[in-house]
Amino acid sequence: MGGSERGQGTVEWVGLVAVVALLLAALVATGVRVPGAGLARAVASRILCAAAQAEHCGDEPTLIAAYGTEVGKLVRRHMPTLMFEEGSRALPVDFRHCRRPACADGTAPGLVLRSDSDLPVTAFVHVVDCRPGAVEGSEAAGADCSGSKAGNLYISYWTYYPESATLRGVPIVGARGYHADDWESVQIRIGADGSASQRASSHHGYNADKSVTNWASDAGLGPLRDLAEAVGVRERGGWGPETRMLFVSGGSHAGNTGGAPEGDRFTPGRRVHLIPLEPIALSSARLQFAVSPPWIKQVWRDPEAEGTS
Repeated sequence: MGGSERGQGTVEWVGLVAVVALLLAALVATGVRVPGAGLARAVASRILCAAAQAEHCGDEPTLIAAYGTEVGKLVRRHMPTLMFEEGSRALPVDFRHCRRPACADGTAPGLVLRSDSDLPVTAFVHVVDCRPGAVEGSEAAGADCSGSKAGNLYISYWTYYPESATLRGVPIVGARGYHADDWESVQIRIGADGSASQRASSHHGYNADKSVTNWASDAGLGPLRDLAEAVGVRERGGWGPETRMLFVSGGSHAGNTGGAPEGDRFTPGRRVHLIPLEPIALSSARLQFAVSPPWIKQVWRDPEAEGTS
């Protein structure tokens, strides 16, 4: 009898929290200004997950709380699958928990979701919304939405690796290709018509496919890069069609968005742990990195910038 009463109470409690969650979600969705709207969205999503007894709620509620329902879902949807070069071990992780290869490396082949130290494969997110009436007000936050950027939504996925070793194993010059801390990115540009473009950071610039036309960008040779763009063999800024793929080079972690797989390890985009970077950037201003972190790079405010510094 007592067990039956407890069960009844549980059913009633689930029904109550579901109603409260739906009410919170409805208020926010209809545009009613309530204190802490972002928090309300997150609370509503979490309660609904709990009420449904879902096994995994994922990080979508956090993304929705940070960017709103529409953009939060787009952020989750457009994260590309990571394909790691054969022989590489490094995985992108949360720098707040790991800044050493020992905790970031993963040796498992095939589907890889966590490092050998059980840290999830992670990407940080930064959004610049240049569409008319953007809720988060990117321009007010200091972003450059001028010129051709107006009307676009930009989503940047930033990956952190504890080190970069481009020339690892090469006699004499190996040390010159090494530095601690490595930030790389893959960026999505969604136009007013819904079309999506993609580019990835690659050494000194941004590229789509891995080809000779992007060599000058990789080498940081601005005049040659500009010439390639002027004659039409490379799209300005290194953009290309969205492929939903990111091929990660071993050692340097430079990326490209097209080509045949060259490795035996991958992480599906839907399984990459995504974390909004904006609030972290505000609280991490005093952190020291060997290279510039995303929030002080030019591309943080100008999503069409061509340099990676």
